[in-house]
This record gives sequence, structure tokens and C-alpha cells, in this order.
Amino acid sequence: MELHDVWFVLIAVLWTGYFFLEGFDFGVGVLTGLLARDRTEKRVLINTIGPVWDGNEVWLLSAGGATFAAFPEWYATLFSGFYLPLLLILVCLIVRGVAFEYRAKRPEENWQRNWETAIFWTSLIPAFLWGVAFGNIVHGVKIDKSFEYVGTLGDLFNPYAILGGLVTLSLFTFHGTVFVGLKTVGDIRERARGLSLQVGPVAAVLALVFLSWTQVDNGDGRSLTAMIVAVVALVAALVAARAGREGWAFALSGLTIVAAVAMLFLTLFPNVMPSSLNEDWSLTVTNASSSPYTLKIMTWCAGIATPIVLLYQGWTYWVFRKRIGTHHIAADISH
Repeated sequence: MELHDVWFVLIAVLWTGYFFLEGFDFGVGVLTGLLARDRTEKRVLINTIGPVWDGNEVWLLSAGGATFAAFPEWYATLFSGFYLPLLLILVCLIVRGVAFEYRAKRPEENWQRNWETAIFWTSLIPAFLWGVAFGNIVHGVKIDKSFEYVGTLGDLFNPYAILGGLVTLSLFTFHGTVFVGLKTVGDIRERARGLSLQVGPVAAVLALVFLSWTQVDNGDGRSLTAMIVAVVALVAALVAARAGREGWAFALSGLTIVAAVAMLFLTLFPNVMPSSLNEDWSLTVTNASSSPYTLKIMTWCAGIATPIVLLYQGWTYWVFRKRIGTHHIAADISH
């Protein structure tokens, strides 16, 4: 296997890790507007991801940096062609981070409510737009012979991409409900389980249609296997959630996301950004990659840094593994 193939796989792993971790993170943010009945319950939901949300975004930074270094042509075409949607995602992530940090800085109710509203929308919008972006990457966009995107913003919001956005939004919300069920106690835990049984079937139907469409367009035997794993895992997650087995439900919903993202990258390879105008104008792992020397240096750096990142992030989740409930929220910061 050539180094550019290795780095395609590594970038796929980074995006998979990001969607697995930030998926429930975004889902919890959406649930602050759907599940929480009062300010105290919103605080409980925020606290379930409070210690980990910023660490989850390390995966995004790593995926973006790896794409820039390993496949500069891919990075240039992607970030110039998808400039406005990706800029909106970036703005949402910035505002979302500020909202987490600033919400409790002042006691006024309006101040806190406004930041809570910001958390909801800046979780929902990226959860949708990431699906739109990857839908376009996999399905193909208007790239000319100079490897430049020549479409419009409206071209990015085609039926396939919009369906992809709805899939990521619903899957992340379902992933968030089972995470809340795993991390909370009391009434909010039971209501999270009930909501998961409502959101899950919707996500399953949307995912089945989207993945089937993807398979028909560009799939092979490997992508079909990944699709079957994703669908079976999602159904099993629903069964586990109904039985009150939150740990299994969370693991299986995570497996659904992992298998679905794997399927997208399997159908994409050896392209990294197909052209819908002419197959010969598509960006591939060969014509979009950096030099072998650059990839070799990156491989050594990744081999040293990756275990360290995994260790400290795993330690964070272990330290903050306990469940929380409304009785853990101090009265002076719950309103």
C-alpha cells in the first residue's frame, strides 16, 4: 500500500472518530432544546459533555490539518468550493464554544437563556451541514480540468446532499439521546430513552434510503458490507435502548456512525473528490497528494502523537464517567 493510500485511510479514521465523538456532542446540544423541561435540566445536559466537548474537536483539527498536509489539492478545492457552508460551520463551532464558557458567567436569566439558545442552534446547524458537505464529496461536484470547483452555492444543496444532512442530524440526535441515557439519572434519563425510541426509527429510515442511494451509485461488496453493519447496528441500538441497556445502545449507535462513515469513504476511494463534469477531472489519492517525503515525515509524527492523544482523551472520559442528575446542580447556577 502506497503512503497516499495509508493517509487516505488515516484521514477516514480521523473523520470517523470526529463524527463518533462530536456526534453525541452535537446531539446533546440539540437535546437542550428538545428534551430539557427547565433550566436545571439544560444544565444537566450541558454538564454531561462539559468536560469532553473541546477534546472531541481535536479530531476535527487533526482531520483538517492532515488533509491540508497530505492532500493539498483536495484541501484547496474543498475549502474554496465549500467556502460558505464550511465558514458557517466554523462560526457555529466558535459561538458554541463561547456559549459553553460564558453561559454561567452572569446570573441574569436572559443572559443564560440566550447562550442556551445559541448552544441549540450551533449544534443543530453543523450536524446538518456536515452531512451536506460529505454528501457532495461522495456524490461528486462540478470540478473542472484545473481541479477547481465551478458550481454555485445552490448546487451544493441538491437532494442527495440534503438527505445526507438529515441523516447526520437525526443520527447525531439519536446518538445524543442514548448518551444522555448513559450519563444521567432520574426522570431525564427515562425521557431520554423514550425520545431515543422516537428519533431512532426516523434516523433508521433516512439512513437506509441514503446509504442505499450511495450503494447504487458507487458501491461494491465492501461498501455493501459496511452498509449492512450500519443498518443492523442501528436496529440493535434501538432494541438495546428499549430494554434500558444504555451502554449497549450507545456502543451500537456509535458503531452505526462508524460503519456509515466507513461506507462513504469506501465508495469514495480512490477518489477524494469526484468531478460530476468529467471523471478524468476528479481528484484522486494520486493526483491530490503531497510528495512521498512529506507523507513519510507525517507518518512518523502521527505515530508518535496519536497514542498520546488517545491516552489523554481516554483518561478524560474515565475520570468523568459517573452519571449526573438534577440533584447535582447547585441552586445558584440552575436559573
